[in-house]
Amino acid sequence: MENTPQTVLPHRYPFLLVDRFLGLEGDAFHAVKNVSYNEPFFQGHFPGEPVMPGVLILEALAQAAGLGLAAREGFEGGEVGYLAGVDGARFRRPVVPGDVLHLHGEILTFRRGLCKVSAEARVDGDVAAEASLSFMYRV
Repeated sequence: MENTPQTVLPHRYPFLLVDRFLGLEGDAFHAVKNVSYNEPFFQGHFPGEPVMPGVLILEALAQAAGLGLAAREGFEGGEVGYLAGVDGARFRRPVVPGDVLHLHGEILTFRRGLCKVSAEARVDGDVAAEASLSFMYRV
């Protein structure tokens, strides 16, 4: 299966927040989001001081987790995962235009359509955000 964001995720521009899935090693996944000044949310968040909204960083992590789970479980597209919970979310540094957001995580459990993931977003090796994410899947 070709595990690209567009073939696996139902999201499309402007809400597809993963540019490239870099891989899965065991239960650990890695994806990338190139943050451009042209992102539609920067127009209003905030004029003169653009900062990527924290909820969109969490969404990018959730999408990366979906790609990681698809790679691990052999999903071919069409499976729908819904974000069911966010625990322990912390935002450590702002994400601004020009940053490359590295989306890392580990799939902790997946059974009976329930998934738990520990995830973090990094910029230049520094943690920008981290959270534990829960999903419900229809498979």
